[in-house]
Amino acid sequence: MTKALITLRVNGEAHTVAAEPHHTLLEVLREELGLTGTKHGCELGECGACTVLVDGVPVLSCLTLPQQIGMADVTTVEGLANGPELHPLQTAFAEEGAAQCGYCTPGMLLSAKALLDAHPRPTREQMAEAISGNLCRCTGYTSIYEAIEKAAARA
Repeated sequence: MTKALITLRVNGEAHTVAAEPHHTLLEVLREELGLTGTKHGCELGECGACTVLVDGVPVLSCLTLPQQIGMADVTTVEGLANGPELHPLQTAFAEEGAAQCGYCTPGMLLSAKALLDAHPRPTREQMAEAISGNLCRCTGYTSIYEAIEKAAARA
C-alpha cells in the first residue's frame, strides 16, 4: 500500500504524518506519533482501552480511521495533564486506587473527562453509563466511581 499524508490535531498540536490508508486512529497515534498511552485492547470496539476524545466526545480509536475526523481536536491521555500538573481526574484516580493494573485507565480517564465536561456533578447512574464501554478487570469499578466523584468535588 501507498502511504498518504494526513494531518491530525492531537493534544492541541497539528501533526502531519505518512500513514497507510487502512491504519486506524489507534495505530497512527501509537505508531506514527509515539503516543502509547492509548492502548490496544480487543481491537473490536468492545473494551474501551483505546478510547480518545474527538471534539470532546469519547471515540473508540480502534474503529476510527483518521480520515473520518479531519482536523477535529483529538485528546489522548497524554493531553490531560497541563505540563507537570496532573488533571484532577488523574490525581483522584491515583488517590482512590482506581488505576490498578492501569491498562484500562487511559480510556477510563477520557470517558470520565467527557462525563465531567457534560455533567460537573454526575450521579452514579450517569457515571455507570459514561464508563459502560470501558472494561476493567481489576477494580470492581467502585474506586473508579469514587475517583470521579472526588475529581468532581474538586472542580
